[in-house]
Amino acid sequence: MRGVGAMRKAFAGLLSIAVAALAATCAAAQQPVKVGVILAYSGQFADPSAQMDNGIKLYLAQHGDGVAGRKIELLRKDTGGIAPDIAKRLAQELIVRDKADMLAGFALTPNALAAGDVSAQAKKFMVNMNAATAIITTKSPYMVRTSFTVPQLNETLGAWAYRNGIRRAYTMVSDFGPGHDGEAAFQKGFKGAGGEIVGSARYPVANQDFSAFVQRARDSNAEAIYIWTPGGPQPAAIGKALAERAIDPLRTKILGQGELTSEDALRSMGEAGIGIITAFHYDFNHSSALNSAFVRSYKEAFGRNPDMFSVGAYDGMHVIYEALKKTGGNADGEALVSAAKGMSWESPRGPMSIDPETRDVIQTVYIRRVEKVGGELRNVEFDKVENVKDPFKAAMKN
Repeated sequence: MRGVGAMRKAFAGLLSIAVAALAATCAAAQQPVKVGVILAYSGQFADPSAQMDNGIKLYLAQHGDGVAGRKIELLRKDTGGIAPDIAKRLAQELIVRDKADMLAGFALTPNALAAGDVSAQAKKFMVNMNAATAIITTKSPYMVRTSFTVPQLNETLGAWAYRNGIRRAYTMVSDFGPGHDGEAAFQKGFKGAGGEIVGSARYPVANQDFSAFVQRARDSNAEAIYIWTPGGPQPAAIGKALAERAIDPLRTKILGQGELTSEDALRSMGEAGIGIITAFHYDFNHSSALNSAFVRSYKEAFGRNPDMFSVGAYDGMHVIYEALKKTGGNADGEALVSAAKGMSWESPRGPMSIDPETRDVIQTVYIRRVEKVGGELRNVEFDKVENVKDPFKAAMKN
């Protein structure tokens, strides 16, 4: 009888442990998943950050504010601009004080790099929804990216230019980190394919008079001029200088990353932009049923078209939701990044996936030409390169 009593006590002990574990699991499931969103909600980069926040809002509106039995709670923090020290402090506060389960957002490279250190130290999942410098995802093994990388677009464009008959090119880029990355990537793709760079120039970040730069490019007698600009007021000024120097994009190919011919840039540039060729991963004019529905919903909600910032954040939320579904609501950093590796889906921009080795985005790079369609200037896709990985990380492995 003593043996039976001991067995009953042991069973009761095991049962109490199981009940306690189940209660703890249920309690955890009832707790919200806290997503710390770090963006530049004020300052020079407030509009790109607003577009990213809109992408996040739209995803939640369409898919609900809960997944895998847990509510999603957003904790928004403002860096005020390029401020890596602030971004790092905010990331630390979110995790230590606010008990955030993961970090997301990041319009700007310096801020993403700083927060990446915190993600690595705290072992927290991090979704970089925009910042495009190639090395960012190497800062934390718990980070994935859902936007693009500068080499991914520009090395692809350089190789494409040579394949399409261009043999001599001149490069002209903004004189700061991303511009240098764009220049190096385009030149690598172009020269690697057999092309010749006949000259290059770097212009000041705040420059608004491009007359001298464009004249030097014209004097080079290059078949193509590659331009990298971060957007803002500069594309219109560049378009004006090209027109004043009688550089016809239909004769001398003007090439660049997508910001050169963004919706706002074309509105300012006017018909001087017709014929400019760019490489990009997303445009609201992309033709697909999914994108048409995305653009329609976005315009109804926010009164404007989505852009690369919007779609990067929208897809970032998709990764968060799908990863949580795979883990059954477990928000542990290791579990979430494992769930995200190799994930593939159909985005408004087209098919995309997360490289299981680098945790970076694999996607289609579209080659577009500015044309007048129905009285409006548009980026019209006429070629594409599918399943493009970040070439910078591919080179690191070799």
